[in-house]
Amino acid sequence: MEVPPETGVSEPIELNLAKWSDRFIAWLIDFIIVTVAIEIIFYAATFPLWFDSNPTRWFTDGATSVGYITRSLIFLAYWTYFESTSGQSIGKKIVQIKTVGISGEALSILDALIESFGKSFLLPLDVILGWIFTNEKRQRISNRASNSIIIKLKSHTEALKSNNQVHYTKD
Repeated sequence: MEVPPETGVSEPIELNLAKWSDRFIAWLIDFIIVTVAIEIIFYAATFPLWFDSNPTRWFTDGATSVGYITRSLIFLAYWTYFESTSGQSIGKKIVQIKTVGISGEALSILDALIESFGKSFLLPLDVILGWIFTNEKRQRISNRASNSIIIKLKSHTEALKSNNQVHYTKD
Protein backbone atom coordinates (compact mmCIF):
# COMPACT_ATOMS: atom_id res chain seq x y z
CA MET A 1 0.00 0.00 0.00
CA GLU A 2 1.45 3.31 -1.03
CA VAL A 3 1.03 6.46 1.06
CA PRO A 4 0.52 9.65 -0.96
CA PRO A 5 3.36 12.12 -0.55
CA GLU A 6 2.89 15.22 1.63
CA THR A 7 2.34 18.29 -0.44
CA GLY A 8 3.21 20.66 2.39
CA VAL A 9 0.01 22.59 1.77
CA SER A 10 -2.66 22.60 4.43
CA GLU A 11 -6.10 24.06 4.57
CA PRO A 12 -6.16 27.73 5.60
CA ILE A 13 -7.35 28.66 9.06
CA GLU A 14 -10.58 30.60 9.08
CA LEU A 15 -11.00 33.09 11.91
CA ASN A 16 -14.41 34.75 12.10
CA LEU A 17 -13.76 38.34 13.23
CA ALA A 18 -16.18 39.59 15.87
CA LYS A 19 -18.50 42.49 15.11
CA TRP A 20 -17.75 45.88 16.64
CA SER A 21 -21.20 45.74 18.27
CA ASP A 22 -20.41 42.41 19.99
CA ARG A 23 -17.12 43.84 21.19
CA PHE A 24 -18.90 46.92 22.55
CA ILE A 25 -21.48 44.81 24.41
CA ALA A 26 -18.70 42.70 25.97
CA TRP A 27 -16.81 45.87 26.96
CA LEU A 28 -19.98 47.37 28.46
CA ILE A 29 -20.64 44.23 30.54
CA ASP A 30 -17.04 44.30 31.81
CA PHE A 31 -17.25 48.03 32.49
CA ILE A 32 -20.39 47.62 34.59
CA ILE A 33 -19.02 44.64 36.56
CA VAL A 34 -15.66 46.25 37.32
CA THR A 35 -17.16 49.67 38.09
CA VAL A 36 -19.62 48.17 40.59
CA ALA A 37 -16.77 46.24 42.25
CA ILE A 38 -14.59 49.38 42.38
CA GLU A 39 -17.39 51.44 43.91
CA ILE A 40 -18.12 48.81 46.57
CA ILE A 41 -14.43 48.70 47.50
CA PHE A 42 -14.19 52.51 47.42
CA TYR A 43 -17.19 52.99 49.70
CA ALA A 44 -15.99 50.30 52.11
CA ALA A 45 -12.50 51.86 52.22
CA THR A 46 -13.84 55.38 52.80
CA PHE A 47 -16.45 54.42 55.38
CA PRO A 48 -14.57 56.19 58.22
CA LEU A 49 -14.61 59.42 56.20
CA TRP A 50 -18.40 59.44 56.18
CA PHE A 51 -18.30 60.72 59.76
CA ASP A 52 -15.75 63.48 59.07
CA SER A 53 -17.09 66.98 59.74
CA ASN A 54 -15.42 68.26 56.53
CA PRO A 55 -15.42 65.36 54.03
CA THR A 56 -14.83 67.57 50.98
CA ARG A 57 -11.22 68.14 52.02
CA TRP A 58 -10.46 64.56 50.94
CA PHE A 59 -11.79 65.11 47.42
CA THR A 60 -9.90 68.02 45.88
CA ASP A 61 -9.23 68.66 42.18
CA GLY A 62 -6.22 66.34 42.21
CA ALA A 63 -8.39 63.47 43.39
CA THR A 64 -10.18 63.36 40.04
CA SER A 65 -7.05 62.43 38.10
CA VAL A 66 -5.94 60.03 40.84
CA GLY A 67 -9.36 58.37 40.66
CA TYR A 68 -9.17 58.05 36.87
CA ILE A 69 -5.67 56.57 37.00
CA THR A 70 -6.60 54.18 39.81
CA ARG A 71 -9.73 52.97 38.03
CA SER A 72 -7.86 52.62 34.74
CA LEU A 73 -5.12 50.57 36.43
CA ILE A 74 -7.77 48.27 37.92
CA PHE A 75 -9.35 47.83 34.47
CA LEU A 76 -5.88 47.20 33.01
CA ALA A 77 -5.20 44.47 35.58
CA TYR A 78 -8.65 42.91 35.03
CA TRP A 79 -8.38 42.76 31.25
CA THR A 80 -4.71 41.75 31.21
CA TYR A 81 -5.39 38.83 33.55
CA PHE A 82 -8.36 37.48 31.62
CA GLU A 83 -6.94 38.12 28.14
CA SER A 84 -3.65 36.38 29.01
CA THR A 85 -5.19 33.38 30.78
CA SER A 86 -8.24 32.47 28.71
CA GLY A 87 -8.57 35.20 26.09
CA GLN A 88 -11.97 36.03 27.51
CA SER A 89 -13.15 38.48 30.12
CA ILE A 90 -16.56 37.92 31.72
CA GLY A 91 -18.20 40.11 29.08
CA LYS A 92 -16.49 38.24 26.25
CA LYS A 93 -17.61 34.90 27.70
CA ILE A 94 -21.21 36.10 27.74
CA VAL A 95 -21.03 37.41 24.15
CA GLN A 96 -18.97 34.37 23.03
CA ILE A 97 -16.01 36.23 21.59
CA LYS A 98 -12.33 35.78 22.35
CA THR A 99 -9.04 37.65 22.02
CA VAL A 100 -6.38 35.64 20.20
CA GLY A 101 -3.11 36.27 18.43
CA ILE A 102 -3.20 37.17 14.76
CA SER A 103 -2.93 33.47 13.77
CA GLY A 104 -5.38 32.19 16.39
CA GLU A 105 -2.88 31.45 19.16
CA ALA A 106 -3.22 32.48 22.82
CA LEU A 107 -1.84 35.86 23.86
CA SER A 108 1.26 36.25 25.98
CA ILE A 109 1.05 38.39 29.12
CA LEU A 110 2.93 41.21 27.37
CA ASP A 111 0.59 41.14 24.35
CA ALA A 112 -2.44 41.07 26.68
CA LEU A 113 -1.01 44.06 28.58
CA ILE A 114 -0.50 46.05 25.36
CA GLU A 115 -3.95 45.10 24.07
CA SER A 116 -5.61 46.00 27.38
CA PHE A 117 -3.80 49.32 27.78
CA GLY A 118 -5.71 50.90 24.90
CA LYS A 119 -9.14 50.06 26.25
CA SER A 120 -8.18 50.93 29.83
CA PHE A 121 -6.70 54.38 29.20
CA LEU A 122 -7.34 55.51 25.60
CA LEU A 123 -10.46 53.72 24.37
CA PRO A 124 -12.11 56.42 22.20
CA LEU A 125 -8.85 57.32 20.48
CA ASP A 126 -7.86 53.65 20.19
CA VAL A 127 -11.17 52.73 18.50
CA ILE A 128 -11.33 55.73 16.16
CA LEU A 129 -7.77 55.24 14.94
CA GLY A 130 -8.50 51.52 14.60
CA TRP A 131 -11.51 52.22 12.40
CA ILE A 132 -9.41 54.48 10.21
CA PHE A 133 -6.21 52.42 9.92
CA THR A 134 -6.96 48.74 10.67
CA ASN A 135 -10.56 48.09 9.71
CA GLU A 136 -9.82 45.05 7.50
CA LYS A 137 -9.18 42.95 10.63
CA ARG A 138 -11.40 45.02 12.95
CA GLN A 139 -8.48 45.90 15.19
CA ARG A 140 -8.06 48.81 17.54
CA ILE A 141 -4.59 50.37 17.44
CA SER A 142 -3.63 48.48 20.61
CA ASN A 143 -4.83 45.24 18.97
CA ARG A 144 -2.53 45.93 16.06
CA ALA A 145 0.39 46.77 18.40
CA SER A 146 -0.14 43.46 20.24
CA ASN A 147 -0.79 41.40 17.07
CA SER A 148 -4.21 40.38 18.35
CA ILE A 149 -7.73 40.12 16.98
CA ILE A 150 -11.16 39.43 18.46
CA ILE A 151 -12.98 36.42 17.04
CA LYS A 152 -16.34 34.76 17.35
CA LEU A 153 -15.79 31.65 19.43
CA LYS A 154 -17.72 29.22 17.20
CA SER A 155 -15.07 29.22 14.49
CA HIS A 156 -12.06 29.11 16.82
CA THR A 157 -12.05 25.33 17.38
CA GLU A 158 -11.79 24.61 13.67
CA ALA A 159 -9.18 27.34 13.26
CA LEU A 160 -6.71 25.66 15.59
CA LYS A 161 -6.62 22.40 13.57
CA SER A 162 -4.11 23.86 11.12
CA ASN A 163 -1.13 26.12 11.66
CA ASN A 164 -0.16 27.41 8.23
CA GLN A 165 -2.47 29.83 6.43
CA VAL A 166 -5.01 32.16 8.00
CA HIS A 167 -8.18 33.36 6.30
CA TYR A 168 -10.32 36.07 7.93
CA THR A 169 -14.06 36.42 7.62
CA LYS A 170 -16.32 39.07 9.10
CA ASP A 171 -19.32 38.20 11.25
